[in-house]
Order: sequence, then structure tokens, then C-alpha cells
Amino acid sequence: MDKIRKRRVFHARHLRLGLVWALIPCIFAFDTLTNYEIAGAVFYLVVILLAVGLLSTRGVIALAGLCVVLTVLSLAMTPKGNLNVGLINAGISIAAIGIATFLAIRIFVAEGAANEARSQLTRIARITSLDALTTSIAHEINQPLAAILTSGQAGLRWLEQGSAHIDKVRNSLDRTVIDAKRASDIIARVRALAKGGASVRENVSLSEIVLDTLNLARPDILHHAIEVNMDIGDDLPLVLADRVQLQQVISNLILNAIEALKSAPVQNRTIEIHARTDTHDEVVISVRDNGSGICEDVLDKIFDPFFTTRDEGIGMGLTISRSIVDAHGGQMWVHPNVPRGASFYFSLPVRSDTTT
Repeated sequence: MDKIRKRRVFHARHLRLGLVWALIPCIFAFDTLTNYEIAGAVFYLVVILLAVGLLSTRGVIALAGLCVVLTVLSLAMTPKGNLNVGLINAGISIAAIGIATFLAIRIFVAEGAANEARSQLTRIARITSLDALTTSIAHEINQPLAAILTSGQAGLRWLEQGSAHIDKVRNSLDRTVIDAKRASDIIARVRALAKGGASVRENVSLSEIVLDTLNLARPDILHHAIEVNMDIGDDLPLVLADRVQLQQVISNLILNAIEALKSAPVQNRTIEIHARTDTHDEVVISVRDNGSGICEDVLDKIFDPFFTTRDEGIGMGLTISRSIVDAHGGQMWVHPNVPRGASFYFSLPVRSDTTT
């Protein structure tokens, strides 16, 4: 899938680049064959805008210089019309080319800086999420490590009693291998959640992502006696998304639900996770709790940067989660529950190339 996506991006870039070089002679011919009164050279702006993001900054500047040269050459070759008007139109066109090139390059550089800052901020949010999960992760890793120790000690005892217990030794070793793989899987999930780098989108299963995230948070869920109910069908379509980023979104919603449930009566602590396909070819995921809830007067601020209802919160988790969902072409919203609690929803589009 990743190779297909890269091939499509490659073809799209070459198509745009081919369009750039095809437009230049067409605009030159139009500007040369028409009267001085028609400022055909202004269409070189389209060439500049198409080239931004395809060529380097120097390449765009060189292309703008070529457009200016062609504008002057066309002025000299134009056969008819008012020359004074032609000079004014050429001057306006050259100025427009220069201004458009400057602004386009500035916007391109600014977008690059913004993307880099967004990437770093996302990584900080991942680390913050991991900080909240540290105790749970340590507890979860300790379980398979303790099981490995127990299995190893049992195997050694059976070996000391002679070869008659070789089957029991083999069983102990099998359990050791299984528990070691459990510990390795936990560490792999943590490393994936903490890693930085560029977004890598692929066909992913939402049910697998939810289960992986729940496995990380399960010790904290058990510690607070929270019941988790899931309604995620196996027939859900795959979505084209960054697995780690979606895990971060779901992790943040689950952690928020756990935090909200700490003040609820122990017998009523419930988290419900649902996923369904709606009529707009979107998968909608919801995380619902019956915890402390959200006041009506802060609903419109809940996704704002640095807004938080917790003393120890930094107010960036939901902001970044929503930006991740927006970047995937989806939406995120929240509704208060009656009589208490809150439901967070986010949608992701089902692409035509994400068939199961």
C-alpha cells in the first residue's frame, strides 16, 4: 500500500511539473500574438504557483526570472497595438510575477516551519501521554517478567529431578517464550507511541488500534475498578491513517475518561467504546464515560490550546488529538451525557482504496 501511495504522489508531482513546462510556451505565444493592450504575461502567475512545492526555492526564483525574460521578449516581438500601454502592462506583469514569487516562497517556508513545529508538539504530547501511563506500563511489563522468572525457576527444579520430567521442563520453557513475547510486544507498543518522525499512513484496523491502546491502559483501568464495554465490529472497513497518531488520539480519550471516573462511585465507573460506519462513508468512533462530565459553559473551549479542567493538565491533549483527526480528513466533537459524564466522538473517512 505504501508503495502504491508513493507511486501516485510521484506521478502527481510529474504531472504538475509537466503542466508547468507546457504552460510556459502557451502563455508566451498568447502574450506575443495578442495586442499590447492585453496583459497575457500575467498568466505566468499560474506557473509560479504550480511550481511552488515542486521546485526548490532557487528553482522557483530561476523560473520567475525566466518568466520575466519571456515577458520582455514578448513585448519586443508583439506586432501591433499601443506601445506605451504595452510597456505599462509588461511592468505590471513583471511586478506581479515578482510579488507572487516572494509571497509564495514565504508561505511555503512558513508552512514547512509550521509542520515541523506541529510534529514536535505532537511528539511532546505523546511523551505527556506516556507520563500518565508510566505506572500502568511498569505494572504491565512486570507481570510477564514475573511469569518468566516463575517459569524459569520451575524448569530448573524439574531439571534437578532428572530427565523423567523433561515434558514439564519443555512446558516451562514454552511459557517462558510466550511471556517474553508479551513483554516484547508491550515495549514495542510503548516505543511506537513515543517515537517521532514523519507521518506514515497505511490501511489500519481501528479495532486493533483500540485493543492495543486498551492493553497499555488496562492496569490503570483495573486499579480504578473501571468496566470497559466495547462495540466494535470486525467488519469495519480499514481506514487510511497513521497508526501511531490514531493510537495517540484514542489513548488521550481513554486517559481523560479514566481521570473523569476517579470521582465517580466505584460501582458506576464505566467506559464505553463504540465504532460504526455512517451514511457518509465515514467511520465514527466514540469514547463515553459516566464520570464528572463537562460543564455547558466550557464546551466551546474544550478543544482550545492550553485549556484544561485538571490542575495537573497542560491543556494540549484534546487540541492535538483534534488536529490529528482534522489532518486525516475527519472531525472531532463532544457531547455531555445525561445525567453525568461525557461522550467524545471522532470520524475518519473511508477511502476507496481501503477495502478489506
